[in-house]
Amino acid sequence: MSTPHNNASAGEIAEKVLLPGDPMRAKFIAENFLENAVCYNEVRGMYGFTGIYRGEKVSVQGTGMGMPSMHIYASELMQVYGAKKLIRVGTCGSFREGINLKDVIIAMASTTDSGMNKDRFGNISFAPTASFRLLKAAYDKAEELKVKAVVSNIFTSDKFYDDRGKEKNALLASYGVAAVDMETCELYTLAAKHGVDALTMLTVSDNLLTGEKCTAEERQTTFNDMIRVALEI
Repeated sequence: MSTPHNNASAGEIAEKVLLPGDPMRAKFIAENFLENAVCYNEVRGMYGFTGIYRGEKVSVQGTGMGMPSMHIYASELMQVYGAKKLIRVGTCGSFREGINLKDVIIAMASTTDSGMNKDRFGNISFAPTASFRLLKAAYDKAEELKVKAVVSNIFTSDKFYDDRGKEKNALLASYGVAAVDMETCELYTLAAKHGVDALTMLTVSDNLLTGEKCTAEERQTTFNDMIRVALEI
C-alpha cells in the first residue's frame, strides 16, 4: 500500500489526520499531544505519526510547503489511505486590521492566485470551501476553550516572495480576506473532489501590517491553542 511519498501500511493511518506543513511540527504534536504515537513515515523527512487522543485514533502528517506539495500528500491520504477528516494546522501572514500575532484563523474559504484550479476548471472560478460540519465544530470548540478565533476567507498564494504582495494583500483585505497561506485552496479542492471533510486552522505567525513575526521555534512548538481545538473536534 505504500506510495512514492509515504511508506505507511494499510491501517496505519487514521481516518482523522492533522496536517501541519512543517514535519517538525508533526513530530511536536505526536510527542506532546498523542499517546502511544508511532512514526509510520519518514520518506523525504516528511514525518507521519499515529497515536491516541482521548481514546480516538488520530494521525498527524507533514505536507511541506505550497499547493503542489499539499496535492501529493492530501491526494494519497484520501485516495490510498482512506482519510475522511483532514485538518490543516498551519501558519499564516495576517494583513487585515485587528488580527494579531498568534490569533487563530479558521478558513471558511480560499481565494487564490494559483494556476492549479485554472488548469482543472478552465474559465470557471471554482470557490473551494471548508467542511461546514468541521468549521462549526471548530468555532464552537474555540468558544468553549476561550480561544480567540476569527472565521474568514483566506488567500492561498503560490509565491512566498511576491513583488506585488503588498498590493494584492491590501486589495484582498478591502474585500474582507484575513490572511495568506500557501496550501488551503488545494486541500479544499481535493476534499470536494473526493467527498471528504477538510478544514484549515491557522495561527498568525507573521503580521504583514506591523512586521511582527514569530521565531522558527515558536512556529514549531507554541501554537498549542490551534492544535487543541483541532484535536478536540
